[in-house]
Amino acid sequence: MQRHNNLVSYPLQSLPYPSDAYFVTGTSTSASCTFTYHLYLNHTTGSLLIRNDTNLMPIRSLFVAAENENKNKNTIIYRATLDFDGVFRLYAHDMANKVISIVKTWPDNSCSVKGFCGFNSYCALADENPFCYCLPGFDYLDPNQNSLGCKRNFSEDKCSEEEFYRMVSLDKLAWHGDRSYFQAQMADEEHCSSSCFIDCNCWAASYDQSSKICMKQQTPLRYARRVQLNEEVPSLKFFKVGNLNLIHVSSEPVPETPLSHKIIKNTSNKAILHIVFVTSIFTLIFCSTIGIPCHLMSKIRVLKYRRLLEIGDLGLNEEVALRRFSYTELKRATNGFKQELGKGSFGAVYKGVLYKAGRSRRFIAVKRLEKLVEDGEREFQAEVRAIGKTHHRNLVRLLGFCAEGPKRLLVYEYMSNGSLGKLLFGDERLPDWDERVRIALDIARGILYLHEECEAPIIHCDIKPQNILMDEFWTAKISDFGLAKLLMPDQTRTFTGVRGTRGYLAPEWNRNTPITVKADIYSYGIVLLETVCCRRNLDVNV
Repeated sequence: MQRHNNLVSYPLQSLPYPSDAYFVTGTSTSASCTFTYHLYLNHTTGSLLIRNDTNLMPIRSLFVAAENENKNKNTIIYRATLDFDGVFRLYAHDMANKVISIVKTWPDNSCSVKGFCGFNSYCALADENPFCYCLPGFDYLDPNQNSLGCKRNFSEDKCSEEEFYRMVSLDKLAWHGDRSYFQAQMADEEHCSSSCFIDCNCWAASYDQSSKICMKQQTPLRYARRVQLNEEVPSLKFFKVGNLNLIHVSSEPVPETPLSHKIIKNTSNKAILHIVFVTSIFTLIFCSTIGIPCHLMSKIRVLKYRRLLEIGDLGLNEEVALRRFSYTELKRATNGFKQELGKGSFGAVYKGVLYKAGRSRRFIAVKRLEKLVEDGEREFQAEVRAIGKTHHRNLVRLLGFCAEGPKRLLVYEYMSNGSLGKLLFGDERLPDWDERVRIALDIARGILYLHEECEAPIIHCDIKPQNILMDEFWTAKISDFGLAKLLMPDQTRTFTGVRGTRGYLAPEWNRNTPITVKADIYSYGIVLLETVCCRRNLDVNV
């Protein structure tokens, strides 16, 4: 119940904007009204009302049970519940017959609940049951839990080059509320699609054929649903997808029959056996003909395998170990260190892209250390040792490094939504309260992992908003471990030189006393104040 007496339902982790609400009673009053409204359920009659506390007069009747439904009212008890799926239901419990039935639901369609499906997916009814499907260009985060949302199955790069991307359309799809960052009138849907294609910020567009309005949207995409047969949606949806990964665009996945799968599997096994058999025969003939001992060929294969191990090209998961990159490879990935993302005390960070098997792409952030060799080497080794073996959802992940001669580079996952400092102190909209609480909890979880859950405690030494980065789903992650201090497993404090940023330094840094993990807690307290107030703790321009 909002302060103007409007009863509104919002999904979890949403913004308090009208476009995020999916159920509204429309009982708003003027700001000068002194009445306090509340939702009232008569558990014997089933009447669901909104009324004020002064004269108990009903302001609006959400549901009033009919007379024929109340004929056994002495044996029926009503209960109203906001259930886990976001649907508000009115239940009737017939105590005489021991039957519980649903009398009314708001909304009557589960797909109308915003947030029922996660980011980058849409809700559709299958046999009256809601199910979440990925939008074109996205795959499930977890195929076993389709409601968690979807992630992009291609990387964003060279967005305006036609050979890398294309636009696909999807009809019978509706957005719950307007989440667009751009609206303009355009002649037709082709102009709308082309406008999104050449716009690097646009990943989906909607064209209203009646008003001729084109609306462009960024990721993550949310609140999408499949319309019912009796609904009319005058808009057509367009999505930017990767050319190389685009095989077939379908609204719902088509399950493969067990029979076809069995035939394909048997055929593949037979083909493999034939290849192995023919190869073995040719190998024996070759060995006997030219007199080369076969064990020598085996040694050659072993040497090749060891070579593959050295260059790290076995296709192993990146979680196993840090990858060692060559300087040439990173220079090519960053297009000659062209696009700078930011600059720190020891060097700059550049945006790059890595091409994997199958020509799929992944964005990276490359940190090139440029300061004095001694300081740069110290930060390089500190960063690799501190974060190289850590893995937590609230720490920016280190993918690999480069150490060729004097060149020192670190390769991180790319964080598309910038830093917390930009979010709090930038010119764009400020995060709402729930968003700030979630960010504060994310940072706290990351610090807890560093201090108590690692094999050896790690003191970050430079917790500040500029070192808190936001990923595609606005998850806060701690970055920049160049000043981190590693403790021994049984060590709780250490002496070290002053590290950190003015305004976030704990008092013990200036007292020549041992440093503990509490130094990070002090810095986190300053960050927490800045997050709550959306203000800098120290303004050097004043």
